[in-house]
Amino acid sequence: MSLLLALVLTAIFLLAGWKIGNQLSAPDFLLLPRPEVSATKILPKLQTAVPAAVMPVRQSSPDGRFEFNARFVSSSPGQAVHAASLVELRDGRLRAVWFSGSREGARDVVIKTAVMDAANLQWGEETTLLDRQQLQQGLWRYVKKIGNPVIARMPDGSLMLWMVNVSLGGWAGSSITWLRSTDDGLSWSLPARLVTSPFLNISTLAKGAPIFYQDGQIGLPVYHEFVTKFAEILRISPEGRVLDKMRVPGSQTSLQPVVLVNSAREAKIYMRSGKSTAVMASETVDAGKTWSATHATPWPNPDSALAGLVTTSGQQWLALNPKPKNREILALLQASAASSFEEAIPWVVESSPTPGKPFSVSDYERLLGDELRQQGASQAQIQADVASAKRQLCGPATCLQEFSYPYLLQSRDGCLHLVYTWHRSRIKHVRLDPRQVLQPDAASSVQRHAASAAH
Repeated sequence: MSLLLALVLTAIFLLAGWKIGNQLSAPDFLLLPRPEVSATKILPKLQTAVPAAVMPVRQSSPDGRFEFNARFVSSSPGQAVHAASLVELRDGRLRAVWFSGSREGARDVVIKTAVMDAANLQWGEETTLLDRQQLQQGLWRYVKKIGNPVIARMPDGSLMLWMVNVSLGGWAGSSITWLRSTDDGLSWSLPARLVTSPFLNISTLAKGAPIFYQDGQIGLPVYHEFVTKFAEILRISPEGRVLDKMRVPGSQTSLQPVVLVNSAREAKIYMRSGKSTAVMASETVDAGKTWSATHATPWPNPDSALAGLVTTSGQQWLALNPKPKNREILALLQASAASSFEEAIPWVVESSPTPGKPFSVSDYERLLGDELRQQGASQAQIQADVASAKRQLCGPATCLQEFSYPYLLQSRDGCLHLVYTWHRSRIKHVRLDPRQVLQPDAASSVQRHAASAAH
């Protein structure tokens, strides 16, 4: 009897998970410029505490191809941090959100936030945006764990925050909760559940940035992990109600979709692969009414998240770990609107000094300590962060480096901002100018480094 009930529930879930309906017309995608608040609605500059520390470190990329500013976003040492996302505020500052706790999935995990001053690129002290108890009270239901916050500005100028939460089981039992802010994150509405299925309403997770349609609807890329894995695009009303959803065909085992919109009708989805060692992709030419069958791209993927965007000039960017195993290299790919990433040369942002070879524990401690010290961390902070990284990434004798879960944003000044997980113990921010030109004498060395990094 119990087996029969489980089979019935599974069948109901799979049917409900296919689609809510497809009766709605498919509006065109909203083209650049992206939704942003006019100057008449700019709020007074907020006062945020800025820790006494050195200015952001200006450094060259490991491949010598470009320079960037680098700075740690998170400021509480010793935490396990992950899944950061980013939004530009009305006065030009940036707000980041991420989850933080003793470990991923622990009951003490909270959603943290911090704000960066646009003038000096300094990040203020992190604060707690939401914890598990607050979420329980707002939803009137038990919450076991939380994760994966995604923040974005809506066409009406408000901020929306989506986040994953679980009441029963593991991440496969997830649902999505959303909150709205009309004052750039100073205060938030009560949390509300995003109802993606009339049955059970579980196993929907978010990671990628939303897209927007010309009629004001929101497209949220999501994925499922219960029974089978697949990617979807939810169409959400400005009021937060799910209107429709479309599963990406053949996306079994593909997770965490990232959508790049190239025209009013054309877009591409890139996905993390749960089983293959390649980035997976799908395309639409009818504004998402239909998508092509999922297929592998030439780029490797070590079962790791991606990030992407299309700039105001039409350039496509993708952030990824360009190796079939491990997350020890983080790179950016660049392509024009008319081309693909297949022939792109990686812009390497972070790399292990010895890709493919684990570090001894003592070398790992020294490596992390040197960078933390360069960023102005105290000895106590260094010890706490190194201990956190070792707890998550080290075995008895060796350690792996990890630079993962990227998120990309272009600010109004044209610069790209990349936030990502640094050794599972800090959220790191990189700011670069995409208009930088590769020097001819560096091209040959970049090609060699890119080839070794990707293969």
